[in-house]
Amino acid sequence: MTRIKPGKAISLSDVQKRYYLSLIPAFRRARILVIGDFILDQFIWGNVERISPEAPVPVVHVQKENFMLGGSLNVAHNIHQLGGAVIPCGVLGRDREGRMLRKVIGREKIETGGIVYEAGRPTSVKTRIIAHSQQVVRFDREKVGGISPLSHAAMLKFIKERIRSVDVVIIEDYGKGVIEEAFLKTIIRLAKQCKKPILVDPKEKNFPFYVGVTVITPNRKEAFAGAESLRLEHRSDAHHTGKALVKGLKCDSVLMTLGEDGMALFEKDGKVTEIPTAAREVFDVSGAGDTVISVLALALAAGAKMKEAAILSNLAAGIVVGKLGTATISPEELKAVVTAS
Repeated sequence: MTRIKPGKAISLSDVQKRYYLSLIPAFRRARILVIGDFILDQFIWGNVERISPEAPVPVVHVQKENFMLGGSLNVAHNIHQLGGAVIPCGVLGRDREGRMLRKVIGREKIETGGIVYEAGRPTSVKTRIIAHSQQVVRFDREKVGGISPLSHAAMLKFIKERIRSVDVVIIEDYGKGVIEEAFLKTIIRLAKQCKKPILVDPKEKNFPFYVGVTVITPNRKEAFAGAESLRLEHRSDAHHTGKALVKGLKCDSVLMTLGEDGMALFEKDGKVTEIPTAAREVFDVSGAGDTVISVLALALAAGAKMKEAAILSNLAAGIVVGKLGTATISPEELKAVVTAS
């Protein structure tokens, strides 16, 4: 076991720093296919100066609002901002929110060929009300349930056309209906035929779907719930649960995020690497997992080993949690944190 005491800052050697600084520019050669639930993130920003006379709730005086890429599209956005070529594949409704999300995708100059439209299905929207840099409330508008067989067929057609041209496949499972067992089994089979790594950001209830993938990136809560859903023998601690998941899922690795305790990487050869948190200040954890899997995929595509990729993804997560909202990071920010570590 490679062990770093909890709370100890990451300290990279000069050799490691040079390696990571040479790896980041190689992200530009990476091609990543991201499959999962598309979500429109709406942020409403304002100030609070009084409590409502109607109920004990704050009155938010709205100053501005903006719309951002959410769900699997936030992963796509992270990859794009770090220089990688990304191909998102998912479903939009034929509604105002779907048109708005398509516009945001286009504005960010991300490929749109993998968008499948499904009539009668609303586009998922998450609205966050933020006052004085704090989230007051969030409300979701969505339909949770399987997409139509026609939509899955259209997605599979696109995936079959593009999978040979990519380096890594990411499955972003937000539990909205895109990721279903038969659909995912087909993708796993295709990826293995083409010798493409499959990375999964999991949903608790869907862990039985992920057997045979390369790596999953659960947080602690998801890992424990996933082990329960797989009916694995495990103890109520991260180490036993991580090892049980590697065995139960027949995967190469499990990268478990542990909040203030950083991350732990469990590999099929039995090695466990603990990585301390890289965050200097936690401002907002929204989208941190998206940044982790994005950098993990880019690093693997650039030729890094799993442990090296996990350490770099942890450094990236330490940057993004210091920002408000579903934020992304730039290559320059990642280089700066590597240099400072």
